[in-house]
Amino acid sequence: MKEFIINVNDAGQRLDKFVVKAVPRLPQSMMYKAIRNKRIKLNGKRAEISSRLREGDTVQMYLNDEFFDTAPETEFMSVTSALNVLYEDENILLLDKKNGMVVHEDNDNTADTLINRVKRYLYEKGEYDPEEENSFAPALCNRLDRNTGGIVIAAKNAESLRILNQKIRDREIEKYYLCITVGVPPKRSDTLTAYLEKDSASNTVKVTDRKSGTNKTIVTSYRVIRDNGKLTLVEIKLDTGRTHQIRAHMAHIGCPLLGDGKYGINRINKEYKVKTQALYSYRLKFAFSSESGCLAYLDGKEFRVGNVWFEDKFL
Repeated sequence: MKEFIINVNDAGQRLDKFVVKAVPRLPQSMMYKAIRNKRIKLNGKRAEISSRLREGDTVQMYLNDEFFDTAPETEFMSVTSALNVLYEDENILLLDKKNGMVVHEDNDNTADTLINRVKRYLYEKGEYDPEEENSFAPALCNRLDRNTGGIVIAAKNAESLRILNQKIRDREIEKYYLCITVGVPPKRSDTLTAYLEKDSASNTVKVTDRKSGTNKTIVTSYRVIRDNGKLTLVEIKLDTGRTHQIRAHMAHIGCPLLGDGKYGINRINKEYKVKTQALYSYRLKFAFSSESGCLAYLDGKEFRVGNVWFEDKFL
């Protein structure tokens, strides 16, 4: 038997959600059966799958030892804690991710990821210790491609993570990007609507003007900041957030991003000696319209990256 004492980061979860995180080796079918058969109990009593956990509760699991991982996560200890911190408080981190950094472990099993650096950073500050957590680890609330830089939000605790994930789903966090397009968009500002379909095999997307049964609607708003007739500095606001949306949508209207190897013009990229897309998530605004709990103080606040590498380089 193994007993878990519910802490502040575990509280508020359904019992089954907690067990999935606390005992990841346990198959879900066995978990549900164990709850029904009282091999998993809450405060020594039979519990329902949907029972909500409260701080101080105890969860007893009468399961084979093979399902329990006694070794806490330590991979993050192999990486540096160096981060570009744009903003930090007791609940969140806003990080300026540079081009080339992976946010999560990729197919190459890269250990030096942004999330591992966050864990190391918070561990060194005494704000995270995997040995003291049952089901929570610091997490990133949004992600950027390896070759896209900009603001990434990290949650330090479970309540902040739940709120931020909901706010992102509800479009209550506004994200703005800077990019350089090859060519000048047809209007100085516009809101574009099209349809995007992902090809997972090639890790590319296709944008069309017609809806089908398999593609998804995308909405991209842009504003021209300045241009020289050949290149244009553009601010973009994502109204939907699909894979490669900005890169593919701008290419679809005839203005691909400078440096983009997938949707851009290689001849132009070589001319300007740019090997990564000129795209940066440079501005973020918290615009809450619903209950925001412990993060209510962030409502209306805006954060911006000071120096975007391409902003003054080509125009």
